[in-house]
Amino acid sequence: MNINFNPTRRLVLQASVALAGLSVSGLSARAATPASGGTATLVLASEPPVLTTIAHTAYNSVYVSPKVTEGLLTYDFDLNPRPLLAREWSISADGLRYTFHLRPGVKWHDGKPFTAADVAYSIRTIKEIHPRGRNTFLNLVDVETPDELTAIFVLSKPAPYLITALASAETPIVPKHLYEGSKAAESPVNLAPVGTGPFRFKEWVRGSHLVYERNPDYWDRPRPYLDRLIVRFIPDAAARAIAIETGEIDLAPSTPLPYSDLDRIKGLPHIGFETQGYQYSNSISRIEFNLERDFFKDVRVRRAFAHVIDKKVIFNTVNYGYGSINPGPINPKLTKWFVSDLKSYPIDLKAAEALLDEAGYRRGAGGIRARLTIDYVPSGEGYARGAEYIRQALAKVGIEVTVRSQDFAAYIKRIYTDRDFDFAYEGMSNLFDPTVGVQRLYWSKNFRKGVPFSNGAAYANPTVDALLEAAAIEIDPKKRFEQWRDIQRVLVEDLPAIDIASPPEITIYNRRIADHTVGAEGVSGSLAQAYVTSA
Repeated sequence: MNINFNPTRRLVLQASVALAGLSVSGLSARAATPASGGTATLVLASEPPVLTTIAHTAYNSVYVSPKVTEGLLTYDFDLNPRPLLAREWSISADGLRYTFHLRPGVKWHDGKPFTAADVAYSIRTIKEIHPRGRNTFLNLVDVETPDELTAIFVLSKPAPYLITALASAETPIVPKHLYEGSKAAESPVNLAPVGTGPFRFKEWVRGSHLVYERNPDYWDRPRPYLDRLIVRFIPDAAARAIAIETGEIDLAPSTPLPYSDLDRIKGLPHIGFETQGYQYSNSISRIEFNLERDFFKDVRVRRAFAHVIDKKVIFNTVNYGYGSINPGPINPKLTKWFVSDLKSYPIDLKAAEALLDEAGYRRGAGGIRARLTIDYVPSGEGYARGAEYIRQALAKVGIEVTVRSQDFAAYIKRIYTDRDFDFAYEGMSNLFDPTVGVQRLYWSKNFRKGVPFSNGAAYANPTVDALLEAAAIEIDPKKRFEQWRDIQRVLVEDLPAIDIASPPEITIYNRRIADHTVGAEGVSGSLAQAYVTSA
């Protein structure tokens, strides 16, 4: 079922019948009637600190929370909203009122009824304590509950990204009766969750695994099809590879193996690769310049670097050809905002040398123009290898680079608190909307010492600021795209960062498991539709 959502006019979306009868993914089912029963095992490289995301965005918590705790909406591969706990919704023409009509007959796993009071409590709590919720719901002034199955978000200013922010992992709806009266971030329910989702929490063996069991009272019967879901924690990459190869693991999200192993693993007959299901995160790798350094204040220097650092080399030799090359700051999977025809900088060492000469950085003793340090984010092998390539490439034009490594905490402190760096090679997520995931990196008002994943470049451009602020409240989709198109064009001219590639985001799966990836959230969704095939 295709629904074109236009936030400039009031539109009621009624798709509960379609959701009950059809896959929202648009993917063809592998069986006329999915089989019920069986167990699936999912692997994570690290153990999440909590099992719900009401107050936490810790990596890997997003893979477990939605199995139990649902959001108002889910999303197809193009990030179009689809019903979940909300069966229909509408947005006022001025973008200031979001009305959600909730699904009747839904119960929490403890048997209590799900109502609008749970939605109001959850949204108000997320605005107060969730790391991104404070910004997402910045313009929210009230959640009205005229009856038990209606929740109305009242805003002071439009927030066009809000309709995309209501997925289960991003904005979970939790049971008010179990959380109220205590600090939500410290609630014991975060460690033994109670939700409305397709699976019920069974046990957590620390350092080993989680067990979820089928919710027989799930509102979307006959789903879920699986009887049991096990989540194993395997920190060692070699051990993960063995478990995947031997069939112990059915689902392995977020490319949990060294890229150098992927071709070999892909060749196994029982293994499949799925690159869909990451449209809600949309990671990119990028080089960020510290514009507080005199050397990088001159745009000619930054453009010279762009003429030297070959994105194709990083894509082919560091990422082993997995992922995609990025022309600008937006991941190609974020299709509503991606612009492909941006200014590019062909590899041209002579042009780079000329720009550096013009900027006053001529070759000196030993042919050296400048000595710099590059810091890379300690997150997977790709960033260390990428930083080493960047060092080698810049040496060709007389830039001597030292590659510096450190643990994650030291890296964050160096970049965002101490500001003790020249340039960095890092990963960032565009998330589900550029106002949430991209604006934070370039908005001058988001240059905040001590706040990680903010404007680390200390970039300030009044034109970009004005466009970012306008796009954040623009409810006309066409105008908003044009604003983001212009933002991207300015950024590739100014180059506060060089956007390199979208790293490989792959779910490695055993072919006996079908329909695990049915929308933008992929395996971080509920897995309500997943089933064991007869194969």
